[in-house]
Amino acid sequence: MSLAGKAALVTGGDSGIGHAIAVALGSAGAVVTVNYHRNQTAADSTVKQIEDGGSKAQAVQGDVSSVSDVQALVDTTVKAFGRLDVLVNNAGMETRTSILDTTEHQFDLVMGIDLKSAFFGVQIAAKQMIAQGGGGHIINISSIHEDWPMPGNTAYCCAKGGIRMLTRTAGVELAPHGILVVGVAPGAVNTPIDAATFADPAMSKRLHEAIPLGRVAQPEEIGRLVAWLASDEASYATATTYVIDGGMMQASVGL
Repeated sequence: MSLAGKAALVTGGDSGIGHAIAVALGSAGAVVTVNYHRNQTAADSTVKQIEDGGSKAQAVQGDVSSVSDVQALVDTTVKAFGRLDVLVNNAGMETRTSILDTTEHQFDLVMGIDLKSAFFGVQIAAKQMIAQGGGGHIINISSIHEDWPMPGNTAYCCAKGGIRMLTRTAGVELAPHGILVVGVAPGAVNTPIDAATFADPAMSKRLHEAIPLGRVAQPEEIGRLVAWLASDEASYATATTYVIDGGMMQASVGL
């Protein structure tokens, strides 16, 4: 599998799953724009790891809930690398609030970062890919909660449900242009966003027992799947979601 000659943009590529994805793309030969919002140090570290592996990368600040910032991320990638072949809409956040407790501000924040950014990321990237020719790959990082209820995290589930239908609809609309749109839906992953769960022995035990494979995923496992989906080996994959959850959705109720 090779991504040599491909230029990629990863939103929220400074930490967690986004970091692992950016590094995996770089390891496969892609040049990578690593987007970050606030943590430039982490983004620079991701860039260094990609460069140490023999590829090129740049860190670019941007608030992906702003359409103008998303446009600037694409433009900066094209300016640096000549084109955009792969977009990974990875940036996301959650409030862990129920439908009774979620404020308007919290709802807007989750929708802006998790769903609006992906929608306009798809739109802006697709326009660039059509203009330059040759098709492209757009990968939306979702969650098993695009389909699997998570009581107490309602806004997040709504946003990820939107990602599911964005992926399917955009995949159909953009297929005539040779642009493949797929989703990746991880289950539990060992990232800072779940640090509180892992720090609580009882909650950690409950979580691990709910996963048939008996463990949470490592970010690198998600990164490898995304790198494959960004390659020509995944040339017939579009308008669908790839679930990577250790069997979790098939084995228990939502946690």
